[in-house]
Amino acid sequence: MDLAPSALMGPLLMLIGYVGLGFIAAQRLKIDPRPIATLLVYLIAPLTIFRALMNGGPTLEYLVLTLAMFLLVSAMALAVRWATQHRFGPQEGALLAFSSGTGNTGYFGLPVALILLPPEGVTLYLFCMLGINLYEFTVGFYLSARGHFSVRQSLAKIARLPLIYAFFLALLLNALNATLPESLMSSLAVFPATYTLLGMMIIGMTLSQVTLAAWDTRFVATCVGLRYLLWPLVMLGAVLVLQQFTPLAPELAMALLLFGVVPMASNVVVVAMELGIQPQKGALAVLTTTLLAPLLIPLYLGLMLRLTGLG
Repeated sequence: MDLAPSALMGPLLMLIGYVGLGFIAAQRLKIDPRPIATLLVYLIAPLTIFRALMNGGPTLEYLVLTLAMFLLVSAMALAVRWATQHRFGPQEGALLAFSSGTGNTGYFGLPVALILLPPEGVTLYLFCMLGINLYEFTVGFYLSARGHFSVRQSLAKIARLPLIYAFFLALLLNALNATLPESLMSSLAVFPATYTLLGMMIIGMTLSQVTLAAWDTRFVATCVGLRYLLWPLVMLGAVLVLQQFTPLAPELAMALLLFGVVPMASNVVVVAMELGIQPQKGALAVLTTTLLAPLLIPLYLGLMLRLTGLG
């Protein structure tokens, strides 16, 4: 499968445009991004996940993918937290741990998945992505909070996150074969686009407040290494191992490889801003990995497809 860099320009330009809108809004309109971060965490993200689950009709096989991805990225984040806790300050270490377990699988990865994968492959991608979303607002949120709060305070913050309850409510309704009114589902359709727009704009809003003092070469280089060295190796290893022990659908293999090459998640900035842990450093790292994406993704995917026999 050949992935030309031009195929990525549409999603990339869209993302950069949203970042630019956020920058202009903060500069010209003096908009404070912190209430928007709170809105994303406590309202827009839960409703987006709830709608996706109600539309997707989760089966046991799909939920196994969600659980497996959740466990994998949680283990990665915990390992990075252990490895970096004595090399970075508490806040930088917490931000690194959070970012190591996630990526821009939605805002950037999903448009690319729609280009590369058939409908069944996109469904597999979405349920794997859900495991990463759950990580962000459970284990990832806890690791981030621990950079600034006590264990008890961190757990209390997780208990207040509505995304967890939205996830289990959707599973319960599906198990009961309950259907929501079409008018309600239609009204929820605005949230995925809103999540994408505000999630990327908040990076620009944060960058508008960045000074040169916020640039940390060691921190940004570590983020780039985690995103474009650790993740490709882990996803490539996962596909190769699965191919040895079970018939692995090419669509699932391609979805897993795609998770390994997307840039850093913009939710790194959202969570950092909500918890007050170095959002400027996070925004600079996210922007750096996003700008590298159209150069590295075709190269990485081409090599990984050949190594897994899918090319």
